[in-house]
Amino acid sequence: MIASSSDAQTSRVWQVLEAVPDPEIPVLSIVDLGIVREVAWQDDCLLVSITPTYSGCPAAEFIRNQVGSALADAGFETATVSEVLTPAWTTDWISEAGREKLRQYGIAPPEKATGRRGLFAPELTIHCPRCDSRRTECVSEFGSTPCKAHYRCLDCLEPFDYFKCL
Repeated sequence: MIASSSDAQTSRVWQVLEAVPDPEIPVLSIVDLGIVREVAWQDDCLLVSITPTYSGCPAAEFIRNQVGSALADAGFETATVSEVLTPAWTTDWISEAGREKLRQYGIAPPEKATGRRGLFAPELTIHCPRCDSRRTECVSEFGSTPCKAHYRCLDCLEPFDYFKCL
């Protein structure tokens, strides 16, 4: 049976999780990315559910281990970290703070799901994270990782990654 723990203890768990960086984009925490789905208590055992950004994510096990280590270091030795694959993670789960951190890091954040490009939909307008120009062009649908595309700003002439909408 899942029971509530104190609000202070749950708040502390969220603080610990907010300090766990994404291994691919370390300026973001796993909370910023929306990977942490739930924090719950079953008797005295902490249960943390995470959803990887995609089911074949090579960093999923690393993230799970990082979460377990961070929680143990904070005194939550009985924590259980499990993966939840349904519903699948979406870029809509990235927090507003996470989107701003991406911009500041030089990566254009993903458009919301309503901005997804369909088969016959117009091309997305991606804002340059450096100068906020809307005059950008896609250089390659394949960026530094499968979840990013490579763009160039036509005003400041800087290249940048765009975090694809999933």
